[in-house]
Amino acid sequence: MRNILTLLAAPLLALCGVWQVHAGELADKLSSAQYVLLMRHALAPGVGDPPNYSLQNCATQRNLDAKGRQQAQATGNWLRAQGVQAADVYTSVWCRCKETAELLQFQTPIVEPALGSFFDEMHKGPQQTQALQKWIAAQLLNKTKAQQPKVLILVTHHVNIYGLVGENIGSGDMVLAQVNAQGKVVGYKLYPSPLP
Repeated sequence: MRNILTLLAAPLLALCGVWQVHAGELADKLSSAQYVLLMRHALAPGVGDPPNYSLQNCATQRNLDAKGRQQAQATGNWLRAQGVQAADVYTSVWCRCKETAELLQFQTPIVEPALGSFFDEMHKGPQQTQALQKWIAAQLLNKTKAQQPKVLILVTHHVNIYGLVGENIGSGDMVLAQVNAQGKVVGYKLYPSPLP
């Protein structure tokens, strides 16, 4: 009986070992000055925002639903399980992004205009993407000078991530982006939301 249990447990223990090796990989990369984590806001049913919405009034915007809030909390827990214990979280001014960022439960999120959506004004995409690249480059330069650099998590929108990476991702999904000194993405890895 003991031999059977040992045989059954071996693959499980091997998988756990693999998970432990990979669990710190994300945190290790994010602690360097070459990587940033982009996250699309959690699930907010619908497309775009209602007509005449206001950025100063969350009630007029498309917002997270209950599943979206659970998704954001699960993502924060998943990130901590990967070894990300401290992070500087920046967010778009849109309420669905701010709520996602808050529910990750790291430090108080900071609103960054360069993360704002250009969905309603797609012609501004290249200009907004360049502004975001410049901002990322400055943040990572500051990170190289810090004695204890923190992980950078950027909560933004589908259009912004597509503008940077050229990849369509779902609500709550993440992109580990490797960037150069100009803030341009030179490589990336997709991480699906831990709570689809």
